[in-house]
Amino acid sequence: MTLKLTRRLALAGMVAAGAILSTSAFADGDLVQLRMSSSGSETDARSVALAEVFGPAVSGFASYEPSYNATLFDQGTELDAISRGNLEMSITSAQELAQFFPEFSIFATGYVHQDAAHQVRVFNDPLMEPFKAKVEDELGVKLLSVMYLGRRHVNLRQTRDELDVQTPADLAGVNLRMPGTDAWQFLGAALGASPTPMAFSEVYTGLATGAVDGQDNPLPTVVDKKFYEVTKQIALTSHLVDLNYIAMSKATFDALTPEQQLTVQRAADAAASVGRLRQLDLEANLTSFIEENGVEVYEPDTAAFRDHVQAQYVGSEFAASWPEGVLDKINALGE
Repeated sequence: MTLKLTRRLALAGMVAAGAILSTSAFADGDLVQLRMSSSGSETDARSVALAEVFGPAVSGFASYEPSYNATLFDQGTELDAISRGNLEMSITSAQELAQFFPEFSIFATGYVHQDAAHQVRVFNDPLMEPFKAKVEDELGVKLLSVMYLGRRHVNLRQTRDELDVQTPADLAGVNLRMPGTDAWQFLGAALGASPTPMAFSEVYTGLATGAVDGQDNPLPTVVDKKFYEVTKQIALTSHLVDLNYIAMSKATFDALTPEQQLTVQRAADAAASVGRLRQLDLEANLTSFIEENGVEVYEPDTAAFRDHVQAQYVGSEFAASWPEGVLDKINALGE
């Protein structure tokens, strides 16, 4: 924890310096450069929504410049880059934010969010204000809107004859690729698997070579990244209704005029809404395509997974970081 606090203090200093330098950064008539670094592909629903909705909406005063597949910054380094003034935008996760602010792990906990609509209600509720304020004040990052990534499921190389996953006990010894942050690794272990950190860009090769037994992602990502080519089954665990935040440099945002700020906020919300609807549509219609490509899709004992995963968080260091009463407020916003 000392290292994390030291890192946050160092970043806070850079944020303050960046804010001072940014106040006169944009001359009259210049387009504001908004470089977006994403680990997703150009065809990912979130990428498409931002390119088709956000970019055109801000084009009167800003140049939206997306980079995909972690070609501009490595996955997990984008928030640092924004804090240092080297990047303007990213699509970040609660898990990545939990590296700086452990309390954000509550939004990355298995079976906490119920669905896409619940995510939006939580993000727009007053309970989120202290979380957003801390990210702005200590990291120099403004969370504009919440994007729906989808329900994450367990996707494995083994056939169902070789491994039938019905409960967490069935994942014992399975090397399940999970992103490298502590929150992700904890979730992988809570599922009953042996979580293996691996960069997203390496997952396809890892599955093809057997370096990992499986990965967890929503169905649209399985199709977009062609994981169905190197796996044999998907157990619909729905263990995380996953989200991303559209993140922007607070220094860049603060240097905009009030009218431009309003346009940016509305553009982000509109892109998030379009991306959410597309992702939901894809989730509802991709099972047959995946099955046609030789992957068996089935529903395990989700109640057993839910009970086991939630029990792992009780008394954990993650739960200890959650502000008192916030979990109850999140649950109350569900249906």
